[in-house]
Amino acid sequence: MQAMAKASILIYISLALLLLFFLSLSPTNKHHHHHHHRHRRLRLRSNFTHTLATPPHHHDHNHVAFDPLVAELERRREDKEWEKQHIHHSHPELALHDSAPEHESQPEWEDFMDAEDYLNDEDKFNVTDRLVVLFPKIDVDPTDGFVTENELTQWNLHRAQTEVLHRSQREMELHDKNHDGFVSFSEYDPPSWVQNSDNNSFGYHMGWWKEEHFNASDADGDGLLNLTEFNDFLHPADSKNPKLLQWLCKEEVRERDTDKDGKVNFKEFFHGLFDLVRNIDEESHNDSHHSDNSVDAPARALFSQLDKDGDGYLSDVELLPIIEKIHPSEHYYAKQQTIYIISQADIDKDGRLTLAEMIENPYIFYTAIFNEDDEDEDDYDFHDEFR
Repeated sequence: MQAMAKASILIYISLALLLLFFLSLSPTNKHHHHHHHRHRRLRLRSNFTHTLATPPHHHDHNHVAFDPLVAELERRREDKEWEKQHIHHSHPELALHDSAPEHESQPEWEDFMDAEDYLNDEDKFNVTDRLVVLFPKIDVDPTDGFVTENELTQWNLHRAQTEVLHRSQREMELHDKNHDGFVSFSEYDPPSWVQNSDNNSFGYHMGWWKEEHFNASDADGDGLLNLTEFNDFLHPADSKNPKLLQWLCKEEVRERDTDKDGKVNFKEFFHGLFDLVRNIDEESHNDSHHSDNSVDAPARALFSQLDKDGDGYLSDVELLPIIEKIHPSEHYYAKQQTIYIISQADIDKDGRLTLAEMIENPYIFYTAIFNEDDEDEDDYDFHDEFR
């Protein structure tokens, strides 16, 4: 096994060296894309939102950094912003002394791991070198020189789960008043939008952050949430806790049940839930409107399939098979990100990526972190931009 592993590493290194050699000889890039400019500096995304003030929404999701090195830089900047907003949220009087506009801070490379290994003399991030390093970490099942949809999905999912758990841990430290590593319901302060609203203004989110939600997240029933349970509390769609998934189904029934009979009839299912399920099944997120006639038949077929007791209504238990489509998990988003990446970078259209294809299309993986402002539109050798 050790010999095979060493052989695989040597193959990757040899392929990488050959690719870098041929790329350095190429005068032009065969694949022309917009916004390919000479000067590209690492620039972190600005997608931070303050979780204390923002209610959960269907299908809202922030893009997760493909590169763990970049992800850690983003976490550092996000932590600083979170701490600042928390101070202003808890002590608004301090905001008066900090009203000057701030410029986006750039990464402090000297404080970060071995990031200098991927910078050139002008502090430009060397994407090619990074992809050479990351490729064998993704190509693991099996190790065959190709990155498949499943391998890339698992990579993206792991990145996303790491980010989610980090944010949950940060939130937990805020609410764990006695610093015992657990959060009780008495310690937990609901978000400000819950505290400042009446029962008629919550809409879909009326039951979130309340005691039933808390108790459903308490998998071991000890009245306290550990980090795993607290993470499930904040992100129930990704939980494996059957109590929490059942609570999620009850919330759907409560919200969709317009006639307040405790169940969902076909009309209530058709106008709301079916659109969510259909969009996930079709992997389509357009807002085009269909006539009732065009979707009535498939809607009735799905309704009949879910209505196990045949009473013409859907209970919370009967919604369980589609709850992951109503509330997409991180796995769903990781797969969607993977499908997009492969569709853009798979040059030979064989449904998988080689190291060469990834190096030829680095913008797919790193576009979101490059500052392309105020640069000329001349075409340059794409690979010369990074080293």
